[in-house]
Amino acid sequence: MKKNLHPGNYRQVVFKDMSNDDVFVTRSTINTKETIDLDGVTYPLIKLEISNTSHPFYTGKAKLVDTAGRVDKFMSRYGNRNRK
Repeated sequence: MKKNLHPGNYRQVVFKDMSNDDVFVTRSTINTKETIDLDGVTYPLIKLEISNTSHPFYTGKAKLVDTAGRVDKFMSRYGNRNRK
């Protein structure tokens, strides 16, 4: 087996889903500047936009996230092409 292949600085890190405030603790080597207190212990914090607790594939709840009316703009341009 190759020596020094994997990093040796694994530590407990908290990942927080910002869409539903779900948190989970796991080991990681990722660098972060923020920390969080969880159960009386201070952990490094990584903020996530989406996780398995908020992703529509895992939750079974599909939702359409429309930024600045892009879907409406597309439909007004290209949505009614087949109608005459």
